[in-house]
Amino acid sequence: MGLFDKTKDFISPNEELKETVGTSVKELLDGRILADKVIRRNMAFILFLTFLGIVYIANGYGTERLYKRKVAMEREVRDLRFKSITTAADLMFISKQSEVKKRVNKEGLELQESKEPPIKIYKK
Repeated sequence: MGLFDKTKDFISPNEELKETVGTSVKELLDGRILADKVIRRNMAFILFLTFLGIVYIANGYGTERLYKRKVAMEREVRDLRFKSITTAADLMFISKQSEVKKRVNKEGLELQESKEPPIKIYKK
């Protein structure tokens, strides 16, 4: 029965009001909430949690910025790859013997195609 002797059946409204933690907007604005013993005792922990929250938010923004840069660079690499393939195909086309012959005739140059095969020169 020692355990039940310490409890009260009825608590007066004034005592109940004292037991509840008052966090009204008025207490927050006038600074009384900062003067509370519980808040003052845990101020270092609250500041640490605030710091961690700021770091977490900054990390999220930084990650998002890096992801956007990555996507932009992947798009640029894809576009440059297509441009490289197109340029290589155009170069292959204009390097063909028939195309070179057409361009020489179109420019009016008086060059002629060699009738003899090339010969190899050996260095002694």
